[in-house]
Amino acid sequence: MSKRQINETFLKACRGEKTDYVPVWYMRQAGRSQPEYREIKQKYGLFEITHQPELCAYVTRLPVEQYNVDAAILYKDIMTPLPAIGVDVEIKSGIGPVIDNPIRTVQDVEKLGEITPEEDIPYVLDTIKLLTQEQLNVPLIGFAGAPFTLASYMIEGGPSRNYHKTKSFMYTEPKAWFALMDKLADMTIVYLKAQIKAGAKAIQIFDSWVGTLNVEDYKFYIKPVMSRIFSSLREEGVPMIMHGVGASHLANEWHDLPIDVVGLDWRLSIKEARERGITKAVQGNMDPSYLLSSWEVIEQHAKSIIDQGTQQPGYVFNLGHGVFPEVNPDTLKRLTQFIHDYSKSKATH
Repeated sequence: MSKRQINETFLKACRGEKTDYVPVWYMRQAGRSQPEYREIKQKYGLFEITHQPELCAYVTRLPVEQYNVDAAILYKDIMTPLPAIGVDVEIKSGIGPVIDNPIRTVQDVEKLGEITPEEDIPYVLDTIKLLTQEQLNVPLIGFAGAPFTLASYMIEGGPSRNYHKTKSFMYTEPKAWFALMDKLADMTIVYLKAQIKAGAKAIQIFDSWVGTLNVEDYKFYIKPVMSRIFSSLREEGVPMIMHGVGASHLANEWHDLPIDVVGLDWRLSIKEARERGITKAVQGNMDPSYLLSSWEVIEQHAKSIIDQGTQQPGYVFNLGHGVFPEVNPDTLKRLTQFIHDYSKSKATH
């Protein structure tokens, strides 16, 4: 099989190298707002799609073909590996992940098993191989949920607004908490290494809800396990991105981790992040709500972000959170083209 020509602009930016233009991809670019995806979703649930490599690959590559983005992100959910370790999880429409056997004791933690990707999630690896060996001309990003965010679902039993049960468990059952972090770290390392071996060219860890913690708690309860995960993955030689929502106060803690790219949401500007000492590559950080504005407003805001991002090499344009269903796909296509053109014109001046 002939080697496909891959556009490596995204990978270069992640490594802090100079690029001809600013690369762009969008969180949750696969699905959500695309009519083709909605048609598929009328027939299949999320887990059903991910269990069919041909269909899952189609959903993953659709935004690359439609928007001309510089990276694809594998279509799946952060919950995907949990059933393999004994977590009974169901994605319920309009609610999100619901877990029938929430963690309550150290015994519950001890019952959790280990993941063997080739046996437990072969369909994920087959999808990656299909995309990277035959279909994509841009890098594929593999991903996983971070231990804190996964634990929050496992302890709360589903989505939460305040994470009271999770934090209470963390504070009052430290032995059980750290045992859970270790189990989830082991799973994450094995899971991501399998994605990289199958062909993923970069990885992103989503710690979606860790912003609920203050800096001191993050340093004590979370940072050591994140450091272990990224240190173990370092040897794989692919760029690693850390992202969360509402976690601007943790950006410098992430910068300390052995990662390549610090993901920023819209609450912390790129300029301010740089002033705070973040020297690594950054990714972000348009508020997705802007995507419902007029084109003039979108363009003006995108210019401001690109102007800040291009002050030094190592910048990937993205949203501060995921695309939501109301967004018009044509807006994302137009925005991608604008980011490419505007940043290219800046580079030539």
